[in-house]
Amino acid sequence: MDSTTAAPAATATPQDQRRPATLRRRGIFRYPVVRQLVRFTGVGVICTAASLALYALLRPWIGPQPANAVALVLTSLLNTALNRRLTFKISGGQRRIRDHLNGVVVILVALVITGGSLGVLHWINPGATVADELLTTTLSGFLATAVRFTMLRHWIFRRARHR
Repeated sequence: MDSTTAAPAATATPQDQRRPATLRRRGIFRYPVVRQLVRFTGVGVICTAASLALYALLRPWIGPQPANAVALVLTSLLNTALNRRLTFKISGGQRRIRDHLNGVVVILVALVITGGSLGVLHWINPGATVADELLTTTLSGFLATAVRFTMLRHWIFRRARHR
């Protein structure tokens, strides 16, 4: 090993040690909303998969609207907890109950959007299959997700934006 390869490690500055963090913040990732959207999307993918699985499991026994409501409520509670911690970086018990109670309003809005889409589907096509219902709730879920992010960011977790 020659002295030129050892020199950079010996002369590393604290700035060089922080370089990976600054590299992640270049480009569009320097904006907090973009980082939040990336984390929100990851949480959303997990919760959507769980919601669809619960819906498909419950639908044959309790019907489309109750299955949608149960799946949405259960996964929304998980979603609020994960977004609180991962997306908006809020930890600790302070205001947790209030955050989840406010999250219920967001759940109700999402339920109106997805439940309404199921109602329209069954009005247009009374013989809709479970696959049709899953597609409908997934597509309407995209709108519900946009509304959810907006409500979480600008209402429930707005304090995270001012840190």
